[in-house]
Amino acid sequence: MLDRFNREITYLRISVTDRCNLRCIYCMPEEGMQFKQHEDILRYEQIEQIVKEAVQLGIYKIRLTGGEPLVKKDIEFLVGKLAKIEGIKELCLTTNGVFLEQKARVLKQAGLTSINISLDTLQPEKFRQITRVGNLADVLKGIDAAIREGFKIKINMVVLKGINENEIDDIKRFCQEKNIRSQLINQFNLKEDKNDQYIFDRPPKCGNCNRIRLLSDGVLKPCLHSEFECKIDMNHIRESLIKAILAKPERGQSCNSRKMFEIGG
Repeated sequence: MLDRFNREITYLRISVTDRCNLRCIYCMPEEGMQFKQHEDILRYEQIEQIVKEAVQLGIYKIRLTGGEPLVKKDIEFLVGKLAKIEGIKELCLTTNGVFLEQKARVLKQAGLTSINISLDTLQPEKFRQITRVGNLADVLKGIDAAIREGFKIKINMVVLKGINENEIDDIKRFCQEKNIRSQLINQFNLKEDKNDQYIFDRPPKCGNCNRIRLLSDGVLKPCLHSEFECKIDMNHIRESLIKAILAKPERGQSCNSRKMFEIGG
């Protein structure tokens, strides 16, 4: 389906939870978060229904995000449900990699096709500084496990001014040695006007954006950098999706109503 600016919307990002086991400095406060209650989160069966309708509108790429999607109990059960939907060409997941060593095999067996793994530094102490609580070794084991299972893998590096800019070449070299891809992400603030003038790979330029988002509480968000959102009507799913697609702005501005960990990037 085309939006009002003739962009074909083929990509749905689904936040399955707003919870995360890390507290990265660019994503989540160290403390004081008000997470959603279990009863306010979409059930796997509801997500499956929504994706089935989304496919009918031309969406063929699904990405599961968070928070951290691997903190969700039996996330592979949802992956298995989505993998069986005819019309899905890419079923992806973005993770911080901490639990990936334990989950890589069951995710592959369930039908997941690719994984993006966050890795902002190869220095253990700096990794702890950025994530506040993380252990770099856990992520590296997760990356190796995903490689063994044959996933398409992309490493997401958020470039943080004054913190890890000097490690860009190190991350690229690491990925070349592992025969996986790297992706540089421009650090941005949702509360500041969207800026398309950057040299990194992501976020996408507004004119090329082909995605909408489904948040864990059932809210559809057509643009990361927009205040507009609409609650999905489970009795009229397709109409809700169409409404969100047609509400997608020509270019993003800012978003003060949501925090990054709620939207899934």
